[in-house]
Amino acid sequence: MTTANIHEAKSQLSKLIERAMKGEEVIIANAGQPMVRLVPIRAEHGPRQGGQWKGRVHLTEDFDILPPDVAAAFGIDTP
Repeated sequence: MTTANIHEAKSQLSKLIERAMKGEEVIIANAGQPMVRLVPIRAEHGPRQGGQWKGRVHLTEDFDILPPDVAAAFGIDTP
């Protein structure tokens, strides 16, 4: 972990950025008090892809059928 005061961070910003990009934790402090953490912005991933839960979740045939008393409480007619 690297800690730099604000004055040092102003003059050494490019070096601090390089360290952060390599995975090192870089803290910028004011009068010895940690204020911010310098972290790299990682490239965003592409669009999400579905199917990760395929074969893991199984629904029963009656999973969306309400019990008669619950349906009646909501004013829903049951078959």
